[in-house]
Amino acid sequence: MARLTKMSRPRLKAVKALPGYRLRLTFIDGSILTVDKRETVFSKRGLVPLRDEAKFAKACIGEDCGWTVEWPEHDIQIGADTLWLDAQAQNAPDENTRIFAQWRARNGLTLAQAAEALGMTPRTMSAYGTGARPVPRYIALAVKGWEAERAA
Repeated sequence: MARLTKMSRPRLKAVKALPGYRLRLTFIDGSILTVDKRETVFSKRGLVPLRDEAKFAKACIGEDCGWTVEWPEHDIQIGADTLWLDAQAQNAPDENTRIFAQWRARNGLTLAQAAEALGMTPRTMSAYGTGARPVPRYIALAVKGWEAERAA
C-alpha cells in the first residue's frame, strides 16, 4: 500500500503550476504531490480570475514563508494545509482512504476534530490519514453519515 505523507503543519517549499489547473507542490518534508484545482477554480466565485490558465500559471509561494500559495495580482491565497489535504485526498491509495481524506478536506477538520467527530483518537486519525493503517469501510460510511446528519 502506498503511504501518504505525514506532516503536522503542512508548509510549502516550492509550487509549480501545471497545465489543466494543477499544482505540483513540494513540501518542506521533501514530499512532492500534485493537486488538481480545476473543480475549485470553476466552482468558487472568488477564484474567477484564475479561470484564465495564464493567470493560474502565475501561482507562487506566499511571502509568509510557505504557508500559502498565492496569486498576488488578484489577492488570492490558498493555504498550504488546504492544498495538502486536497492532495492527500486526490492521491489516496484506495477508495476508503480517499473518502476519509476528502471528508477532512471538505470540512476543514484537524486530526483532533476528526477524532472527536468519530469518537476515536487523533493517533488513529493520523494513521488513517498517512496510510499507516488502512481506512476500514465502516469509517468511510461513518464520515458519510456524519455529513448527512449535519446537512439535515
